Amino acid sequence: MLSEVFDKDTDEVFETPIVQQTSYWSEVKRKMGIDSYAFNFKVKRADIRHTGSENTTITSDLLVVLEYIDRQHCYAYVPYGPELEPDPDCQGVFLEELSECLRSYLPSSCIMIRYDLFWESCWAKDNDFFDREGNWMGPPEHRVQELRFNFSTHNWNFQKTLSNILPSNTLFVDLKKSEMEILNGMKSKTRYNIGLSQRKGVYIETLGIEDIDIWYNLYSETARRNGIYLHDLEYFRAVLTARTRCSRSPAEVMLLVAKTDNIPLASMFLVLSQKRALYLYGASSCRHRNLMAPYALQWQAMRIAKARGCNEYDMFGIAPRPDPDHPMYGLYRFKTGFGGSVFHSMGCWDYPLQNDVYTHFKAWEMNRQGYHLS
Repeated sequence: MLSEVFDKDTDEVFETPIVQQTSYWSEVKRKMGIDSYAFNFKVKRADIRHTGSENTTITSDLLVVLEYIDRQHCYAYVPYGPELEPDPDCQGVFLEELSECLRSYLPSSCIMIRYDLFWESCWAKDNDFFDREGNWMGPPEHRVQELRFNFSTHNWNFQKTLSNILPSNTLFVDLKKSEMEILNGMKSKTRYNIGLSQRKGVYIETLGIEDIDIWYNLYSETARRNGIYLHDLEYFRAVLTARTRCSRSPAEVMLLVAKTDNIPLASMFLVLSQKRALYLYGASSCRHRNLMAPYALQWQAMRIAKARGCNEYDMFGIAPRPDPDHPMYGLYRFKTGFGGSVFHSMGCWDYPLQNDVYTHFKAWEMNRQGYHLS
């Protein structure tokens, strides 16, 4: 299936709308002291697509981040990659062969490859997995997912992870429409809150690295309020200052803040990559919540992205359905108010390279909660 796999410099990663598969993301990781690798591969079109010429090939690539578990062991993490998405019944076989080809390039201490797949879930295309209101009920239990994904593979080695690292459910807003069409596609309450915020004098500014403390104060407040994991300040410095303009896959990063009377009310990181805009991180204050600053902030971010030539706006993480018991239900209500289409991906899958060590690692992971629930 794979005719060629070889490593290359991370600056040579192909341009992509997936921020986590860009040279920019590699530079963010480098600033945090984390190594990453890039690989090219070629595959016959007929091996991954049911339509296509038998003689043509597709060249694609992926970015791999090396995550250390302890001094003796690490794993290769592929954030939202590979971008190339085969037909559903070819996915396991393709990824198995890719994994075996990558094995020789990875350190001997690498116990597994973890693919955080941004491929659309095959169960999101099956009407049997939607309720009467049209809400997705989620994929089947892990055992059933593994049976389907490993079908036709040689080793039956893929295992669905207990939780996902990056969000497996998100929302895309179509920016190809006019601003009026985008507004009309929103829920009436969201449209009203945007107008209310503007009428109350909320305005949007762009922050530089010298103002990073404004962001971090809002972010820390949000993390404490919602009980979420708190990244340190240096991580956000890396996100804002990473530059890869000479690479093949640069990204533009903006730190926006919504204010009233010079008081910061909400802030967000907006990342533009190829034709996609990503709402990467957001935070808000408990003060002046009646001014609806997050609504004005999101709308301005969409307008900026549209003016920069982006075709879509990725809300980056929602609950899979409107379930009040889900920890991300609040985000679901807020983000779906802006309209758009919900997207459900495959999430994280492991390909063990050292089965004994991997078994111990998986048992350890069972005692801790992932960043995002399925």
